[in-house]
Amino acid sequence: MNSVLLRPQVLRADIAIRPALVAEIDTLCQIDLDASTLFEHAGLFLELPSGHEFSVNERNRWLRSLTAGRALLAVSAAGEPVGFAAAGTIDNEPYIDQLSVLTKFMRLGVGTALLNAVVKVSRDSGASALWLTTYSHLSWNRPFYERQGFVVVPERDCGAEVCAVLEYERRWLPRAEERVAMRKLLGSVK
Repeated sequence: MNSVLLRPQVLRADIAIRPALVAEIDTLCQIDLDASTLFEHAGLFLELPSGHEFSVNERNRWLRSLTAGRALLAVSAAGEPVGFAAAGTIDNEPYIDQLSVLTKFMRLGVGTALLNAVVKVSRDSGASALWLTTYSHLSWNRPFYERQGFVVVPERDCGAEVCAVLEYERRWLPRAEERVAMRKLLGSVK
C-alpha cells in the first residue's frame, strides 16, 4: 500500500494515511488509550489490571495486523500520528479490528478517511464484504458506521468467527448487550 494524501474539506490540515509499521505498536496503543476516554465520558469503564488477557489479546491482534501489513496510520501534516485502523480476516472476509482517533482530532474526518482506506483496500482485494463489531447505543459508533454503509447483522446471520468475537467482547466489555456485528457489502469496482 502506498501512502495516500487525503485533503477532505472537513480536515483542518492534510492527513497522510500510510501503512503502519510493527515498531509503531506502542503508538497504536497510545492512540487507542486516548480515544477510549470518550467511552469513559459515556460511563463505559474498562478497568482491567495490567497484563489482563483482554488487553494482551488486543495488542497481539494489532501486532498481527501490523505484521501482515493490514494496519493503517493517519499522520498529521506535522508528522503526529493521529489515528489508526487495524484490520484482519474473520470468516474469510476482511474485518476491522480497531479504528481509533486521538480525541483532539475527532470529528475532523480522520476516522472516515481511515475507514474509506480500509474499504478501498478490501474492495481492491476482491472482498465482497467488510465486517466490524461495535456498540449499538453510542451516538458516535453505530450511526457513524451506518452513514458509511454498514448495517447491523443479526447474530444468527453471522459466521462462527464473528459470533466468537462478539462472545469474547461481551465477556469483558461493559454493556455487553449493546455489542453488535456490522457488515458493509462492497460490490464491485467499476
